[in-house]
Amino acid sequence: MLDIRLIRAEPDRVKAELAKVGFSAAQVDELLAADRRRREALHTVERLRAERTTASKAIRDLGDPAERERAIAAQRGVGEQIAAAETEVVVAEEEYGRLMLEVPNRPHPDVPVGPDESANVVVRTEGALPTFDFTVRPHWEIGPELGILDFERGVKISGTRFYVLRGAGARLQRGLITWMLDLHTREHGYTEVYPPAMVKRECLVGTGNLPKFADTVYRDAEEDFWFVPTAEVPVTNLYRDEILERLPIHHVAYTPCFRREKMSAGRDVRGIKRGHQFDKVEMVKFVAPETSDQELVRLLADAEDVCRRLGLPYRIVQMCTGDLSFTAAMKYDIEVWAPGCGEWLEVSSCSNFRDFQARRANIRYRPAPRAKPELVHTLNGSGLALPRVMIALLETYQRADGSVAVPEVLRPYVGADVIARGAPT
Repeated sequence: MLDIRLIRAEPDRVKAELAKVGFSAAQVDELLAADRRRREALHTVERLRAERTTASKAIRDLGDPAERERAIAAQRGVGEQIAAAETEVVVAEEEYGRLMLEVPNRPHPDVPVGPDESANVVVRTEGALPTFDFTVRPHWEIGPELGILDFERGVKISGTRFYVLRGAGARLQRGLITWMLDLHTREHGYTEVYPPAMVKRECLVGTGNLPKFADTVYRDAEEDFWFVPTAEVPVTNLYRDEILERLPIHHVAYTPCFRREKMSAGRDVRGIKRGHQFDKVEMVKFVAPETSDQELVRLLADAEDVCRRLGLPYRIVQMCTGDLSFTAAMKYDIEVWAPGCGEWLEVSSCSNFRDFQARRANIRYRPAPRAKPELVHTLNGSGLALPRVMIALLETYQRADGSVAVPEVLRPYVGADVIARGAPT
């Protein structure tokens, strides 16, 4: 959420910045008009209440009973006016609140300007793309042939875009998650948390998922619990409505994630690239505003380290203004190469939200003892997301005999050097 005081004070600047992310000047004007109506309604209520207070004091000083009765009767009309004005305040506040939640974050000044993903910038590519002396195959052939990936039973029990991992495939996924958590906690300085996978509505409002993306999130309608689309949601809300005494705070968490794939209907229908349920290790930071740009650099480096240690070629892509998320001021994607699919797959998005989420979730800190609380800056990045890492591993480490080598860092977690046909499960 943006600061309404900034929008009022510098509307032309805000309009110019938001236009870069596709938010029109007319929408800013609509918000400002709603803000004026809200403030006018509040002023009316305050004026009427003050008049009633003044009149009540005057009534107490009246000695003539008849005159006092007439004055009291007149005040009944003021009470009705106040009730009507209070109703106007409620309506105006609701409209203003709704419009404020629809305003995206302002892009960082260093974000390249562009209309859509075609203007994203490949910052650099790390690692040589693998070469093979045999015909490479996609994971949707490798996995079922090894008996570690079962599409048919996934569809049977849950429907399309679901699958079952078996034996060494399940161990590989579990090993990946555990190894990534160990790396981030033991070497990158994060504190692990294991949060709930269902949250209250206000948690999704705080991180910016609601109301804009309500149709992509699964919900238990009876209890109004929402299944998390990413661990960013519960971890960020650990400190909702709190004043933090010490920064920075770096957390890492594993959760299953749940998302409706409405926007990808008909896309990536083969394999496990897009599913309604997937696993992810997520890094979340709460930092002082003056450090958030540097913290984004370090966050990106921590995610890159996972790719590097797995031996996966990857590239860093900076999102242009037209491809930023609703909440991000600056965002970098990490994409790994999947030779069987023949494409780059996003496995991490590292974002600096600045104070956008903190204002929505009311997360503040004291820059000094007894100092006035200020909004923190929040950041998050996948470290990394599955199943796309699984795709890249299966396709990068495939061998001519149909087996798949296990990267050295994962062997203690998987309990095998190679995943082969007929291997113990």
